[in-house]
Amino acid sequence: MTPAVPLALLGLVDAAFSGFRAYAGRDARIRKHRAITRAALRGLTVGAVLLLAPALTAALLLLTAPAQARTYNTLTAGGLGYLLPLTVYATAVLLSLAAYFVLPFRASTLAMVIGLGPLTLMRPLAVAAACLGAVINGGGAALLVGAIAGAAVLCVEPVVHRRWYHHPL
Repeated sequence: MTPAVPLALLGLVDAAFSGFRAYAGRDARIRKHRAITRAALRGLTVGAVLLLAPALTAALLLLTAPAQARTYNTLTAGGLGYLLPLTVYATAVLLSLAAYFVLPFRASTLAMVIGLGPLTLMRPLAVAAACLGAVINGGGAALLVGAIAGAAVLCVEPVVHRRWYHHPL
């Protein structure tokens, strides 16, 4: 199994959330579903463009490798090592989101404060753990692709914020 598809989906979902985070708190309207959807789509678009960088890097590594099968196996093993920490992180985020949507107002607010807030701050650590998993499982080529992918997902929110939401409130 190639981990490329789950990693791409995880990256795109993270990009949509990054677009939302870039917008969050900027609008005092009660009904802002359209603006939230637009912000998530902006994040998704920026994320899709930025995630082309690791895909092109992996393709270039495969095309220029003297032993393509070996390089493919290395990238696959590294991708699985990269996926494991991100899966743990994504599960924690999904549990926190589920608590936010299911629990009553006060409990959901608590879930937001003690769950989603700290988890958002831990995103760079989750990416660093994923890079460590890539290098342990796959080695240098996998680390290169993983580091580029990590930089891409961590850049989505600043790019969206700077492009659409940089003006003061």
